[in-house]
Amino acid sequence: MEKEPAQLFLEDFREGQTFPGHCRTITEADVLSFAALTSDKHPIHYDDEYAKTTRFGRPIVHGLHLMALTALGAAPLSEQLKASMIALLEQQALFQKPVFKDDTVRSEFAIEAIDHRPGMEWGKLKIKVRLINQRDETVLEGRHVYRICSRAGTKARGV
Repeated sequence: MEKEPAQLFLEDFREGQTFPGHCRTITEADVLSFAALTSDKHPIHYDDEYAKTTRFGRPIVHGLHLMALTALGAAPLSEQLKASMIALLEQQALFQKPVFKDDTVRSEFAIEAIDHRPGMEWGKLKIKVRLINQRDETVLEGRHVYRICSRAGTKARGV
């Protein structure tokens, strides 16, 4: 039986810590599935002929699709937050470069700030997120803010 990873709480994080995410090659099926899921039918994402007329010259991946690839829940770190994660409070993203079908991107997470008042059952964890393509170029930079339990909060919940 595989051992559960050690659980992390607000007190366990330090500004500047980094955590890897996953790599993903974005396929045409991914792009079409995302378009179907969101009902985003703009031809810049899937129509080769239309996209040739744009400054990109070919279809680009949906921005929200890229943001979804920065989800902390899909990163290895999430296994260590099962006992402490409360909620995603906010997110933001800046798109630095276009991403195209068959590009490979990897996510990266860096602890930017910790808002924890001693004795409180929870606090806020600000995480800088990045997506980096196969050429080592940052294609997305953003921030997520999560509400995370402190160790005292976990005890109060009986976890």
